[in-house]
Amino acid sequence: MNAGTVGQAIGLFAITNVDDLVLIALFFTQTTTMRIVLGQYLGFAAILAVSVVVSIGAAALPGDLVRWLGLIPLALGLKALFSNSDEETDRAPTGVLAIAGITFANGGDNIGVYVPVFATQGVVVYVVVFLVMVGVLCLAGRFLATRPVVAKALARWGHVLFPVVLIGIGLFILVAHT
Repeated sequence: MNAGTVGQAIGLFAITNVDDLVLIALFFTQTTTMRIVLGQYLGFAAILAVSVVVSIGAAALPGDLVRWLGLIPLALGLKALFSNSDEETDRAPTGVLAIAGITFANGGDNIGVYVPVFATQGVVVYVVVFLVMVGVLCLAGRFLATRPVVAKALARWGHVLFPVVLIGIGLFILVAHT
């Protein structure tokens, strides 16, 4: 592995996934570490799979498809917002598959960045680095969520902030990709 390529892969991951840090920290107020990590890896694996397939020309991702991915976090955020009980709110948007869907939808725009890179660079190094970085991102989210000031704010406002962030992500994806 070339150190320069590894550095470029780390930088690309950081730039395209920094927005996930707050979302992951919010997940830590709602569910278990195992669900978060599994959901993040499943969602990001889907992003990588689509990026690799598109980059080798085996399929084409219709431009309009990315926009409609915004419906996933939007629906989950609305469900969490209008949920009847705290227990139902905790379960609804924070299962492994829901987290994977949110990760995929929120990272759907990453596909547009990854495809040209994968088409012109060594895909294997980027995929390996990205998969390692998903773990680092989860650790960073956990770290952020456990800082006393942040943890106190998330404990107090997380139940409100969580659905609002999901709804915001969903609306952003729907509007930004029109």
